[in-house]
Amino acid sequence: MSAILSADDLNDFISPGVACIKPVESLPQKSTKDTEVGGVSSFLSDLHGPSFANSQSQNPYEVTTEDKVQPENLPPAQISLTDCLACSGCVTSAEAVLISLQSHAEVLNTLDAYPEIPLPQEQGATLADTGNLGDGKIFVASVSPQVRAGLAATYGLSEKEAGYMIDHLLRGPQGLRSGGKHGSGFTWVVDTNVMREAVLVLTADEVSNSIAEKAPAADESEPALPKRPILSSACPGWICYAEKTHPFVLPHLSRLKSPQALSGTFLKTVLSKSLGVPPSRIWHLAVMPCFDKKLEASREELTDVSWQPTGVHNESEPHQPIRDVDCVITTRELLSLAASRGLSLPNLPLQPLSHIHTPPLPVKALDSFISSKRYTGEQSLETGTSGGYLYHVLKTFQARNPGSDIVTNRGRNADVVEYILTSQDGQPILKAARYYGFRNIQNLVRKLKPTRSSRMPGAKPMAAGRRQPMSRNATSGGSGSDYAYVEVMACPGGCTNGGGQIRVEDARDAAGSSEAGTLEDGTASKPSPHEQRAWLARVDEAYFSMESDTESEQDQKPTQLSISEKEALIHKDLRSWSNFMGIPLSKLVYTTYRKVESDVGKDQTSANDTTKVVELAGKIGGGW
Repeated sequence: MSAILSADDLNDFISPGVACIKPVESLPQKSTKDTEVGGVSSFLSDLHGPSFANSQSQNPYEVTTEDKVQPENLPPAQISLTDCLACSGCVTSAEAVLISLQSHAEVLNTLDAYPEIPLPQEQGATLADTGNLGDGKIFVASVSPQVRAGLAATYGLSEKEAGYMIDHLLRGPQGLRSGGKHGSGFTWVVDTNVMREAVLVLTADEVSNSIAEKAPAADESEPALPKRPILSSACPGWICYAEKTHPFVLPHLSRLKSPQALSGTFLKTVLSKSLGVPPSRIWHLAVMPCFDKKLEASREELTDVSWQPTGVHNESEPHQPIRDVDCVITTRELLSLAASRGLSLPNLPLQPLSHIHTPPLPVKALDSFISSKRYTGEQSLETGTSGGYLYHVLKTFQARNPGSDIVTNRGRNADVVEYILTSQDGQPILKAARYYGFRNIQNLVRKLKPTRSSRMPGAKPMAAGRRQPMSRNATSGGSGSDYAYVEVMACPGGCTNGGGQIRVEDARDAAGSSEAGTLEDGTASKPSPHEQRAWLARVDEAYFSMESDTESEQDQKPTQLSISEKEALIHKDLRSWSNFMGIPLSKLVYTTYRKVESDVGKDQTSANDTTKVVELAGKIGGGW
């Protein structure tokens, strides 16, 4: 289990719902002081103050809204990744197993279990022609910029140098290939920034079509446009929360896949067709800053079933869906991955790998797409640390409206910001907002909640939220329905503050720092809030340094392209991908969402959880 999340890591949380019960297999004995209960109720009780059932209740961990019941003096709950993610409540047992199967140990086990398939030497040849398949796999990986920023801050490097370090670990001769049963490593390691730039362009298109109320073309079989305001969908913690607790917001979610999911679809489709191997022979690892990305990778919607042409599989034989992303590990787990192989990250080279270890993709046009520096986007304080979706939408509409200006209105805290694009004469053109952290997300959801009818005869419909919507002409604090786009992220501060990122104490250990304070018993002292804020600022600084790092490259200096020029290039490359696969682009880049019925608090004695979990893991496990 990759459970390295603890109660001390939480800086934001969901308040428990009415009668929300965390099922436990065995209740702790009251005489035991340090019994692990596997739930978060007592921890949330200390934070929120909901009363717990007294000794008359059969379950002392039942959360109730009754103020009359006094809580018992229960032992502290031990919180782990199994118990709590950035979602609406408890993680189901099936989700817990799917998460536990994605860890640094799973990466090493897979590398040791399957030899690496050698690539064909002749241009245009497929692996089926060579007959060298055996029982091997092709290993590919995608890495997010927030991961590189975390490593850069830890070891005092630039974001670019941290990328070289990861490259040498995953596919260099001094990294994972230096050990293991087969000496297997990753053939390709790609930057998710490329797919992020594609998602940014498609997001602007989605907002434009929504505003123009443009219906999808009949021959493209595109899903219906999302309702306004369009809510970003790249954060799996936010998606999990919406699907489990507020299904009325699902029609507002952007249909686009996240950069992680789109990278997986791109690699699995292009490599399987160009090399002549089934997608099951391609094993894709994603290195992300967030634990919730593990749940995203396990979604049934993100498998080859969503993009395979109809009739490819024999309908008489059941097909086991193959995930686009087979495994996700976090930044901290990347440190564990190196340590498990006896490797020291600081000792790895900080220069790019030689061309011998950097094979191009078999399709030349698509190789230039996935490895191109021309799409490198701006990363600054204005874009934020979560990809810059909102910023790109604003800049795109500003470019289409010469002379327009972006007005910024700060909210109650730094994680709520409203933006209004105004014309030269001060008229609003577009209104958008940024909501980070679940406390703020809950306020946004209340504003979007549909009105409910009053039971009083002749009464007008009442707003479901606590506050009545303000006028659509209001410049701040509106109902939310007047936004064209909202960037929503579960973590306060954005993705550089993801739950899987390296923390201050981890950085001290990893870098061998002597700055850590120690207590009388010799243990390291807990970082103060000031130290934690200073550390996050260092990670943000490394993240924002990416643009300057790229511009300093001597061999390939990116040309400054206008927004329209960049959009045209990305649309061209996406069409090339679609044409090469013979699959409509909509099937490659879009996904769907569904309401999730929670089984929390329900009687589960009639079901065998272990059997259900094994069936689920097998169903969408791609070989797990």
